[in-house]
Amino acid sequence: MSHVTKPARRSNAKEGHKSLVRGFIGGEWVEFSKRETGPVYNPSRGEVIAEVPMCTKEDVDLAVESAAAAFPAWRETPPVERARLFFRYRQLVEENFDKICASVSREHGKTLAEARGSAYRGIENIEYACSAPTLLMGDTLENLARGVDCETMLQPLGVCVGITPFNFPAMVPMWMFPLALVCGNTFVLKPSEKVPLTALLIIELLEKAGLPKGVLNVVPGGRESVDALLTHPKVKAISFVGSSPVAKYIYETGTRNGKRVQANGGAKNYVVVMPDADVTRTVEALSTAAFGCAGERCMAGSTAIAVGKAAERVLPTLLEVARAIKVGPTDVAKSQPDMGPVITAQHRDRVFSLVESGAKEGGKIIADGRGVKVPDAPNGFFMGATIVDQVQDGMTIAREEVFGPVLNVMRMDDLDHAIEAANKSAYGNGAAIFTDSGKAAREFKNRVKAGMVGINIGVPATMAMFPFTGWDESFYGDLHIQGKEGVQFYTQQKVVSTRWFGDGVGDVWKRLSAAYKTGRLLCLGCGDRRRTSRPSR
Repeated sequence: MSHVTKPARRSNAKEGHKSLVRGFIGGEWVEFSKRETGPVYNPSRGEVIAEVPMCTKEDVDLAVESAAAAFPAWRETPPVERARLFFRYRQLVEENFDKICASVSREHGKTLAEARGSAYRGIENIEYACSAPTLLMGDTLENLARGVDCETMLQPLGVCVGITPFNFPAMVPMWMFPLALVCGNTFVLKPSEKVPLTALLIIELLEKAGLPKGVLNVVPGGRESVDALLTHPKVKAISFVGSSPVAKYIYETGTRNGKRVQANGGAKNYVVVMPDADVTRTVEALSTAAFGCAGERCMAGSTAIAVGKAAERVLPTLLEVARAIKVGPTDVAKSQPDMGPVITAQHRDRVFSLVESGAKEGGKIIADGRGVKVPDAPNGFFMGATIVDQVQDGMTIAREEVFGPVLNVMRMDDLDHAIEAANKSAYGNGAAIFTDSGKAAREFKNRVKAGMVGINIGVPATMAMFPFTGWDESFYGDLHIQGKEGVQFYTQQKVVSTRWFGDGVGDVWKRLSAAYKTGRLLCLGCGDRRRTSRPSR
């Protein structure tokens, strides 16, 4: 293992030195020396808290080979035993829940409340994976034809890969590896280089639960690691969550190299507010959808479409709520803000520029969070809640995914025009409507072009037993993450037809012989009855 050393269980870096993010290969925790590194920030402080190595093609090869070597034994492990491992894992995650959430807040910037919510969603996926013995059941049909029984079997693919984003350090990896592993696959995880620490923490717990060596491996890194995984001949399937341009690249490169791919991209999610919407509940849901997690989620309600007089009813209250959102550091448990920082200074500057483009192209900034000051964390990557009113279709801020605490407001005369505006988007993750009209809600859910629809729900993200069904440029692939589609993605179906020969009680061949003698013969291939001679008159 070139330039790879087995370290102590915990980093013993001297004070003043940044710890080097480890990998996990073949059941061993390893450090990758002599690699280029990138910074891992605490975005609340703007401080580097670790260095992540940019693993090479050779490092990836070691991880994939380890997973491939572990696959034969793991696929033969009964599903009940695989499920028991995840029951133990769930218990360990619960016992270390606060530690996991603190890690998410520190390296990503989520508030502790947001970190807890996302971690619970991850646990739901572990719980779903625990039902593997039921999820992996096939179908049977006795006597498909005379003496022929038929059954289906779900079998694992082999080495699967997960490439995860920065915005949900615990939840998104848990979308992938629990279900992949209980289906009998082995796994290589490439966490975001911006937030690798939480991923390593949750894998440590999986090791503690009794995971056999090589079944799951972790390689940190960037583009070189990703390309090596996409093209490795022993990788069978790839799960990805990230931006749409990268999702498209992952899908095209992976499928071109013979991989099964599910690639979840970005979004532009529209929230239609009808004139009859309940103002208090709508404002509460809309502010959470737009500004929760600092807007860094692919299900953020980033554009509100106010229909008719809805803007006059909702905007004044929404504006008050947005201006009252407290922004601050999230790494102090006893003093939590309403909203934390964005992931990096570069990302914050990009969001700033998109807001400015909105103003230059005709939008009206009615709440401007670009000037927010946080005295106790002056170097943090902060931005306050921002609202840009009177946004039009052609604007840059209307087309591009902002991925920050910014709400666009569009105004339409009626529901038809609102649906038409939403359907112009190249994306198709989520859409929502707030109304008291069943007719309007029914019209909206049937006509809007989005894979996940909320009716009086601002963020219609699904739970583990349902698939995460992005459409259009929000998803590249055929089978979505989570739910039954997730099981289908991580397995391949085999159909077995069975016929047995030999004498015995009720032996079909004796009956066939009698049928032959009476002039009627069963076509064994298709089950049709054919006469062996012309019937007598």
